[in-house]
Formats: sequence, structure tokens, C-alpha cells
Amino acid sequence: MSPHITPLTDPAHGAHSRRLAWLASDADSIPVGTAFLRLFDGGQEHLAELSLHVHPVERRQGVGSRLLDTAVAAARDNARRCVVARAEAGSPGEHFLPAHSFRKVLTLRFARLPLADVDTTALAEIIERPHPGYRLASWQGSVPDDLAQTFAASRRAMDDMPMDDTDYGTVAWDVDRVRAAAKAVEDRGDQLHTVVAIDTSNGSITGFTELVVPGNGKGDGQHYGTGVLPEHRGHGLGRWMKAEAIRQAHGHYPDLGGLLTDTADSNTHMRHISDSLGYVPTHPTLQYQLDL
Repeated sequence: MSPHITPLTDPAHGAHSRRLAWLASDADSIPVGTAFLRLFDGGQEHLAELSLHVHPVERRQGVGSRLLDTAVAAARDNARRCVVARAEAGSPGEHFLPAHSFRKVLTLRFARLPLADVDTTALAEIIERPHPGYRLASWQGSVPDDLAQTFAASRRAMDDMPMDDTDYGTVAWDVDRVRAAAKAVEDRGDQLHTVVAIDTSNGSITGFTELVVPGNGKGDGQHYGTGVLPEHRGHGLGRWMKAEAIRQAHGHYPDLGGLLTDTADSNTHMRHISDSLGYVPTHPTLQYQLDL
């Protein structure tokens, strides 16, 4: 089979990335596969992220290879240094990507907290335990104006998160980027909740955790990131903030089933926090990288 590859116009452009898209179709113009390539900026101008799907019936006929070749050529044309892609363990992608010169660079461990199983008494004990010199604050949607600058500055807490061999780069955050990220969540109809730890001596944000909940309040919420600035680590702030995020989700969304989180296999500290809060491992996902 020699599929026809058609470039598509993709409206899913973010404030700090844009996405290219292609459709593969057979001789009868029936769609058989798609590829999306996200091109980042703001500290990640070297990076492209690939998402490629082929209909199960059409696999092993060269469709995926044609789509991949097209996407990789576009990455090179846009001066990218590497392309990353994910595949669940045991999926066809786990075999396809290494066969096309991708190397495994990261294992992500996914876990889920069923909200019906939350021990609210134990959760309250974690939250109410004193953390001298710090207090918690939270908001829904975009960051309040009075905390915008310090929240943007706190994003560097993620700069040293374990990414193993991934050529991830360092994301450059400012207030505009923080607000753009919140608006992207709002525009697709979901709800962004943020909990932060604040240094009571100067009012600066020392750490944060973000949770996105479906707009209808049903299904599962997704943790987007938890980070504590290096100079404030060792005080239990990560667990404290995440416990408060769980408490709020449990109290505000009675129809929400659970909370999902993914953590690098090598990030033993954050995995320990999730385990201590009752998250149950579900599956691993593998990240691969192609160096151009």
C-alpha cells in the first residue's frame, strides 16, 4: 500500500507552540492514519513532539512509516534537534518506534487515586499539620494579579525535574505564558485548580501543584505538575499542597471518579508522595526520542 499523505490545517496552536498535521488515506480516499507534530518555543525551540496513529486494520502496510518520514522531514525543516514520542508498554508503538531509530529515554509511571477511597481524616491531618514559615493559598482558573509575578517565578521549580535522557530543555515562564496556559485549559472547557505554598516572611510562592478537572465535573481529573523551589525543599511542601488539592477535588466535585498522575520512574521522591496519599499504580508509558 502506498498511502496518500495530505497536510491539514490544524487550529490547535498554542501561545507557545504550533502543531502540524497530516492525514494518510488509501487509494479510495479512505483515512487510514494521522500524524501530529507539535513545535515548541520558549526554551524548547529544539524540540518537536510526535503523535502518530494508524488504524489497526491498516498496520504493517507502510502507513506509519510514510507518516513518520513526513513528520521527521518537517521537524528538520523547522530546525528541530530531536523528536519525542510516547507509547504505552506492550503497544504496537513500543515496537514501531525503536524499529525507526527512536531510543527509549524515559519511563513514566501512571497512578490513580479513586476519590471514593480517600481517607478524609488522614488527609485533614496532613493539611492541618503546621509548616512553620509557610501558608497555603489556592485559586481556580488564571492566577490572581497580586500573585502573578511570583507564581511565574516559581515555575523554575520544574527546571530540574527528572527527565532521564530526554533532551527536554528548560521552559521559559513569564506572566503571559502562565496566563496563556490557564486560558488554554479554559478554552477547551476544563477547570484549572492551583494550590501554592507561600513564604510568610515575604509573600513569595515557594511551590505549586496544578489539577485539571473536566468541565462537567465527571470522570477523572489530571495532575499537571507539582514543584517546590530548591531552596524550600525538605519541609514537606509538595505533599502538603497535593493533599490540599485532593481535599478540594473531593469536596467540590462529588461526581468526579478519581485523580490521575504521571511521574518519571526515576523521580522516587514524587512517586513516594503519591504512594503515601493513596495513588494506585496503573500502567507505564515509554518515551522515545529520535535525534536528528
